[in-house]
Amino acid sequence: MDYKALAEILFPDVTMTPDEVQAQFPRRVLPEGAVVTRMAPSPTGFVHLGNLVQGMISERMAHQSGGVLFLRVEDTDAKREVPGAVEVLINTLKHYGISFDEGATIDGDAGNYGPYRQRQRAAIYHVFAKKLVSEGKAYPCFCTEEELTAMREAQEAAKENFGYYGKYAIWRDRSIEDIQAQIDAGNPWVLRFRSEGSIENQFKFDDLVKGKLTITENDIDNVLLKSDGIPTYHFAHAVDDELMRTTHVVRGDEWLPSLPFHIQLFKALGFKLPKYVHIGPLMKMDGTSKRKLSKRKDPELALTYYKAAGFPVASVCEYLMTVLNSNFEDWRKANPDADHTTFKFSPKKLNPAGSLFDYAKLTDVSKNVISRMTAEDVYTQLVEWAQEFDAGFAEKLAADPAYATAILAIGRGGKKPRKDLATWVEAKPYMGFFYDEYLEKPVFDARFEKAVIIDALNRFLEKFDIADDSNTWFAKVKEITTDMGFTTDMKAYKADPSAFPGTVADISTFIRQAVTGKTNSPDLYTVMQILGYERTVARIKTAIGDLT
Repeated sequence: MDYKALAEILFPDVTMTPDEVQAQFPRRVLPEGAVVTRMAPSPTGFVHLGNLVQGMISERMAHQSGGVLFLRVEDTDAKREVPGAVEVLINTLKHYGISFDEGATIDGDAGNYGPYRQRQRAAIYHVFAKKLVSEGKAYPCFCTEEELTAMREAQEAAKENFGYYGKYAIWRDRSIEDIQAQIDAGNPWVLRFRSEGSIENQFKFDDLVKGKLTITENDIDNVLLKSDGIPTYHFAHAVDDELMRTTHVVRGDEWLPSLPFHIQLFKALGFKLPKYVHIGPLMKMDGTSKRKLSKRKDPELALTYYKAAGFPVASVCEYLMTVLNSNFEDWRKANPDADHTTFKFSPKKLNPAGSLFDYAKLTDVSKNVISRMTAEDVYTQLVEWAQEFDAGFAEKLAADPAYATAILAIGRGGKKPRKDLATWVEAKPYMGFFYDEYLEKPVFDARFEKAVIIDALNRFLEKFDIADDSNTWFAKVKEITTDMGFTTDMKAYKADPSAFPGTVADISTFIRQAVTGKTNSPDLYTVMQILGYERTVARIKTAIGDLT
């Protein structure tokens, strides 16, 4: 077989050489040890938690090493592409703080190693496809769908491995005359890799997450170019990662079965193999067993879920760091005020088997994250969320920013800040009573007669002075308590509850409910200071009127 002649028959329009293409994309000038990696999603329109995990790992590895993170769109499968999916992907990842140094953008490309959309790179792939054909490492296959179906049925009946190999690779060694006749007849063809591997052979491979693996060689003549001239993922990723000078490939471990072929393909092309970071899946408990998070079963897999649920970006990212690197939580304790991006992430500390998604822990992490924010930051993020998901609440917050910020400042700061909020969804139930429209009518404890509650509230109104400091304010509440025969001595009450009609906690609750409509609220003295004298008094009088 004259392979060079075959290459000219198949790719008559390809005039560039691989060396000429390589020269267009010089080696990057970066610090020693710098990681160049990428996100290379398919534009399907569904951006999920796994994308964010991959993005965070890639971003940390690149940027903490002084390297480069780029976005490449793997759009070779036109059937799966969803219009507008690239824009959704870019905006969603940007929302979660994944910043790319170069690559595909909404408006086109930014960078010197593009195009960054694979369907725009067909001419480049054809140069390297021609090289493989000319070296006898690839060949055209004219099998029809009917022939391939019959092949699979025969393999299934014989209980053999599926694939195009051995006796089933009927176009592997066909003559150039047979090939020319098919081309002259106008029959479509795909380009297949000529595998020299054997499933009888194994070799060792070192993955940055999985460690040392024993790999079985690939014996399948996989497709490199489809009949439309567009490459498969396998071929495109090899060419692109070489020309874009990728040093590390971060991807899910569902790609491990393809690894033998990828290693084989890089070698055949004469490319240096990048380091691989095969990450395990995100899982959840389903009864007593673990399973992968599912697009169909688990709404929390979609990143849109977290935005709608009101989780701050920092909460989601920080939680994922606790999942990805087990030493992150110790680091956080030692660095309570540091940005999570200053943590030294290591792919070697990833769990090879995958990570367990724990919603309760996400909530706890988010409470801690929000508690460390300034009131101004909480206000800004809350308003931004509410404008999209609760317009009425957003209007209330925006109408008086100083008032809303003062509310959100309650219990914030210090060594033990309040941890009332885990999501922005919880903000309205937490602080809504500060706005008269959201104030709920209190439901007082039925153990106490209405006359007793009215008496306590009237006594408080007689003594209430907005100018009192918190100590004076509470001293008056205790004075009302003893004047009414209630007790401020909680130990005495526990020893003999029948000796008193109630405690100072009950008196405080009457006042709290009248002012806030709730039995639990932030510090009541501070609440009254924010509401002001007139609104506080008006609310208590309204409660008395409702009880009368």
